[in-house]
Amino acid sequence: MLIEFGVSNFRSFSDRQTLSMATAKGRELAEENTFKVNAFSDFNLLRSSAIYGANASGKTNFLLALRAMKDIVVNSASSHQRGDKLPISPFRLSEKKYNAPSEFEAVFIVDHVRYQYGFSATQEKIYEEWLLAYPKGRAQRWFGRAWNENKQEYDWELGNNLYGEKQLWQRSTRDNALFLSTAIQLNSKQLQPIYDWFDEILRMSGVGGWGMGFSASLCEKKEKEKVLEFLKAADLSIEDIQVESEPFDPGALPEDMPQGIKDQIAKDMKGKKVLDIKTIHKSVDGGEVAFDIDDESDGTQRLFGFAGPWVDSLANGYILFIDELHDNLHPKLVKFLVSLFHSSETNPKNAQLVFTTHETSILDQDVFRRDQIWFCEKNKDQSTQLYPLTDFSPRKGRENLELSYLSGRYGALPFVKDLTISLGEK
Repeated sequence: MLIEFGVSNFRSFSDRQTLSMATAKGRELAEENTFKVNAFSDFNLLRSSAIYGANASGKTNFLLALRAMKDIVVNSASSHQRGDKLPISPFRLSEKKYNAPSEFEAVFIVDHVRYQYGFSATQEKIYEEWLLAYPKGRAQRWFGRAWNENKQEYDWELGNNLYGEKQLWQRSTRDNALFLSTAIQLNSKQLQPIYDWFDEILRMSGVGGWGMGFSASLCEKKEKEKVLEFLKAADLSIEDIQVESEPFDPGALPEDMPQGIKDQIAKDMKGKKVLDIKTIHKSVDGGEVAFDIDDESDGTQRLFGFAGPWVDSLANGYILFIDELHDNLHPKLVKFLVSLFHSSETNPKNAQLVFTTHETSILDQDVFRRDQIWFCEKNKDQSTQLYPLTDFSPRKGRENLELSYLSGRYGALPFVKDLTISLGEK
């Protein structure tokens, strides 16, 4: 369960910006759009959040920040070597910021325990790293490290509540690797749930979605019926999905393709399988007709790509981050996808969804609580500011959120200037 994520000095983010999934005041849509952390707590979290903003306002960069944090947690100790650069891209429009570390912090819950984990880093070095745990409601500082410029070494704090070969983990941690990731490589059982949260629970997607491979793989297993149910609920008139896989054959590449490109594709695809995906539709005569998935519309292909991750996430309580959810989808399908997270029946394990979008038809108090809407906007220094709708105190149940947003009340709109040249002139 995600409580909040914050980032500073990364891409278009200069000062710290934080997205919170904790509920604000107000009981609207509480049964549908929120859930209790546990039965003995009044602390509620949101099932979804939507981020709006103009093109190039920084919406995608916020998701890229979380992707960078996940990548460093998962790979810095296992895949990187000494001297390898970390996927850090600081704010470039300030010399001071450009030469300073980027910072990431996530607050989340795993197995009923709240954790606060973060680090700051440049491409070359981890500068700080910290982990606080709240197993009994009170903070326990399990570990911390901070680079001491004067000593040219780290100052370490390894708490009494952290168990295991702490000194070995400390000695084994490279400058460009996280202590958390290193400890996992050296068999820390206590820290494993934290690492697994980043590795398994966080699910990230770009504008292109996940492709169709994951959904196709589920259709080869017992989850096929769930994928079909998803597609039928979206009114795609697909009766069945047939998936066949076979080893990649380099001989199937076009004859006129340059040999160098053929060799590279053959190298990349070695040992992998090629999926042949067909959709089955009912004919007017009552028979069945098979179509290649490539013959379906872009929207159908994209929705099929979403089917697997949606079904899997709702079944397992994962957290999905989606960039431009509306792309190639009808507004009603966007609403349908979101609604699956807003129902205890389809979302029994409290999966969470965070997405960016330009689709304003769902910007409605019948769909979202006021604390579920966020905006991205560029400041005068061209850095991104992330802020919630609740900053504007919209009237509960009465204010038309879509109309107010499009009229400029909440900002985060593109400023389009008149075109002063004639495009027809040569």
